[in-house]
Amino acid sequence: MRLDILTCLPELFEGPMNQSIVRRSMTKGLVEIEIHNIRDYSTHKQKSVDDYAFGGGAGMVLTIEPIDNCITALKKERDYDEVIYLTPDGETLNQGIANGLSLNKNMILLCGHYKGVDQRVRDHLVTREISIGDYVLSGGELAAMVLADALIRLVPGVLNDESSALTDSFQDNLLAPPVYSRPAEYKGWKVPDILLSGHEAKIEAWRHDQSVALTKKKRPDLLDE
Repeated sequence: MRLDILTCLPELFEGPMNQSIVRRSMTKGLVEIEIHNIRDYSTHKQKSVDDYAFGGGAGMVLTIEPIDNCITALKKERDYDEVIYLTPDGETLNQGIANGLSLNKNMILLCGHYKGVDQRVRDHLVTREISIGDYVLSGGELAAMVLADALIRLVPGVLNDESSALTDSFQDNLLAPPVYSRPAEYKGWKVPDILLSGHEAKIEAWRHDQSVALTKKKRPDLLDE
């Protein structure tokens, strides 16, 4: 998988993109992440990428030219499955969307900023719009990191145990069951006996029952789906 991330604040990616599973995926050669500074594609003398909105109103808008220049340059090098714009009014990211996108080979992630991007970017250059929740951030960089992390962990070979991702919350529209580790008893708080029994079938049945119960309690809407 290759992710090309377009941003006017590339420095924000230096930490998160070089840690934990994301770093491991790149070290293994399974994922390639390239951060592109939109300002590098500006023809403005001051490398400006924003301007006032036509019609007035508060806030600046990311202009179309540097974004178009960047996407055009990237598309000359390879074909892309999706050009994704991270925006609060996009479709809300969920595990099903992440599963589907993880099958793609090349994707562009465009980070919004200020009041967003010129609408013509959305109309003519973007193929999909994704939100990570019903709230507004200072920019799309954090949202791009969330999406990237959700996708990368699903790439075969990234996790040491590939079955781990298949048992995560939301994979079957159920929340994950409780998990326990050593010691078996701590301050009188005991691990359920069934988990110490060694009976795999009964343990799996218990975990499924716990998942259903937790989902009914915390996210009954998932069961409706």
